[in-house]
Amino acid sequence: GREDKETVASGTRAAAHGGFTAVCAMPNTNPICDTGSKVRFLIERAAETGVVRVHPIGALTAGQRGEAIAEIGDMVAEGAVAFSDDGRGVQDAGMMRRVMDYAKAFDTVVVSHCEDESLASGGVVNDGVVSTRLGLAGWPAAAEEIAVARDIRLAELTGCRLHLAHLSTAGSAGLVREAKARGIRVTAEVTPHHLFLDEDALGRTYDTNLKMNPPLRTAEDREALLEALLDGTIDCVATDHAPHARHEKELEFELAPFGTTGLETALSLVITHLLQPGRIGWDEVVRMMAHAPRAAFGLPRVTIEPGGVADLTVIDPEARVEVAPEWFVSKSVNSAFLGATLLGRATDVLVEGRFALKNGKVVD
Repeated sequence: GREDKETVASGTRAAAHGGFTAVCAMPNTNPICDTGSKVRFLIERAAETGVVRVHPIGALTAGQRGEAIAEIGDMVAEGAVAFSDDGRGVQDAGMMRRVMDYAKAFDTVVVSHCEDESLASGGVVNDGVVSTRLGLAGWPAAAEEIAVARDIRLAELTGCRLHLAHLSTAGSAGLVREAKARGIRVTAEVTPHHLFLDEDALGRTYDTNLKMNPPLRTAEDREALLEALLDGTIDCVATDHAPHARHEKELEFELAPFGTTGLETALSLVITHLLQPGRIGWDEVVRMMAHAPRAAFGLPRVTIEPGGVADLTVIDPEARVEVAPEWFVSKSVNSAFLGATLLGRATDVLVEGRFALKNGKVVD
């Protein structure tokens, strides 16, 4: 559904353009990916029309309603690599515990969208100075941190592998650091927009491309997330790619959908803001954007050796990228970084030895 926003074909082309050889697709589509047959359909469609690998993530609960466990066993059998109710999260702690118990039986990963809706409901930006200045409903950091603390404790109780999606606050990073110190099986990710933007980017413009879930937080949160990524508390960078049609993002701020595209700018942003200033080296780029994401979801590690699978990305670190609507090959251009000039981009992407991107152009 919503092929006007993105299709398997356009989404995988955007991934190749951004330098990715594979993506994990969240289930909050139309229809929701909550059965084995839907997982199989996505894998088959990706084989027919995709240019990079697609690893489906199935829904935790039927219809993502949080009321009944989805067909996790059937989805595992059909190729789902993890499970999530991304977009809203499981609100009932008892249901989340049962889901984790069930997922553990299959040794699969629960990916948690950490949001207490009773605290976040109605919020569209971070609760604080900027929400007050703009006259917009605020979304407190506690709405995320309470859910993070709950799901870490449930992972400890059940022994389930837990991955925390798109963390946005310093408090969340601290909870993950403590959990890892206790030996809990938890991994975490952060998005480029939460690493390199904060609530002050909103200014007075009401730019709906800066409306995302979770919202942009404070400068202090941003720096804490960066430090957590650099010290390994947060394992990886994930795009949280959320394409939307132009007419949707042109609505009033309160009515526009949450989300920003991310596949085509993530690598360039990491190179520009972390590699070029010397905060990380190429080994860290590879760790946080290739090895750690694969490890979190139990995917095979890719190595460069004779006889190995040639899933490779070639990068020009000096190439300039002007982030403008015409840069994107995704069907949607709702990027939080429109107007930016970045350094570094993928020039070639090989997937199983075949070019998906060659000399900067997607190969269909």
